[in-house]
Amino acid sequence: MPLVSSIGARSGLDLEGIIKATLEAERVPKTNRLDQQEGRLQVELSAVGEMKSVLSKLQEASEELSSGELFSAMKASVKQPESGDVITVESTEDAGVGNFDISVTQLAKGSRAVSADGAFADSDTEVNTNAGSLTFGAGEESFTLDIEAGSSLEDIRKAINSSEDNFGVTADIINTGDQAKLVFRSNVSGEGNNLTVTNDNAEFDAISTQANGGAPGTGGMSIADADKATDAIIEIDGIQARNDTNTFEDVIQGSTITAVKESEGTETARLSIARDDEGVAKSVDAFVKAYNGAISSLNEIGGENSMLQGDATVRSLKSQLNNILTSTFGDGETLFDLGFGLDENGKLEQENPVTSVSDVLKDNPAALKSVLGGENGLASRLDSFLEGYVSGGGSLELRKDTIDESLVRVKESREDLKLRMESMEETLRSKYQALDSLVGQLQSRGNSVSAQLANLPGFTRDND
Repeated sequence: MPLVSSIGARSGLDLEGIIKATLEAERVPKTNRLDQQEGRLQVELSAVGEMKSVLSKLQEASEELSSGELFSAMKASVKQPESGDVITVESTEDAGVGNFDISVTQLAKGSRAVSADGAFADSDTEVNTNAGSLTFGAGEESFTLDIEAGSSLEDIRKAINSSEDNFGVTADIINTGDQAKLVFRSNVSGEGNNLTVTNDNAEFDAISTQANGGAPGTGGMSIADADKATDAIIEIDGIQARNDTNTFEDVIQGSTITAVKESEGTETARLSIARDDEGVAKSVDAFVKAYNGAISSLNEIGGENSMLQGDATVRSLKSQLNNILTSTFGDGETLFDLGFGLDENGKLEQENPVTSVSDVLKDNPAALKSVLGGENGLASRLDSFLEGYVSGGGSLELRKDTIDESLVRVKESREDLKLRMESMEETLRSKYQALDSLVGQLQSRGNSVSAQLANLPGFTRDND
């Protein structure tokens, strides 16, 4: 710390100015060098971050092109009838190309059981005085529910709907004004999968489809013909297909058809299954965009008058990317055989004087798959190459770590400089304090001698 806050008061000399000028002369050049060093490092760090970002995007686009499913994916498109959607369709790579007319004759649905007229006055009607159980079944599903003694119709409704073992039975109470009707709905569809409700207590016969100890259909809950469980029925080019749910898998090989609503009259939906060229085109577009974005960034980062002009990493990246792009793939084909081209800045274009990527995709998709997505195609080569740069232990990550370490050293140098300047200021103030004191004493003595001489007889002072 400074020994005094102001020096020079005794001597009248501008010692504070001298100290400040001395400190600035020492501090400014070193601070400027550290500022310049930190500035260069921050620019380099930003450039490395940008390179990693654009190369990661390029790697992601390359991985998409190398996906085995991309070039073999099939796309299903459906032209629905005027009355609305009757089906939805999803197709896999196993689906065959073709067109089909599909109608929905019947939707699959579960069954509905309703209590008899006059069975219950209202929802608070007590159903049982003794405890017992109800067993619900439909198809291969079933669950048993224990009912407490003295349960009302509403209590039983709540117990059914909240049961954790319930496979898909919903209980409702419809109040008509003069009575309460209990309704059970099952979500298990398919012909013959009607809901059954049995009991171990005859008091529950009114809410069962089978009375205790009786035959099926002897309970108080009945299922009308219109409320029975049904299959879904569709027709494909006039050929009927049935299923116990509304989802038909592989009725058309490699496709899943879901019936949505029944067709009106003779209307049909037109299903077309074809190779998903649109999906391939989107992936190619994304790759070209990512590649050109990477080239633009590298050109800017290592361009003329940039901080990283002539940077070895940038030069190597551009050179190796260009080498991969101009290599041969598959059966000795190049990207240019597929309709790609390069502009004067090294960016990819999807057409050249001979052909275009869209034409090749339409006429020779196998060649596009071989060159772009083959086992040793462009996408896989780029992916492997870029992994060495953008991975956790890649060269860009290592370079970032080196820059971070240099920035830490700059920070430490600033701290060291601050301490040195504080020590230097303390030393200067100590020395100049002594000088100020000495000069002040000499001036005081000089003034005293002059005063004594002025008082001597015959002494004349020359004011000039």
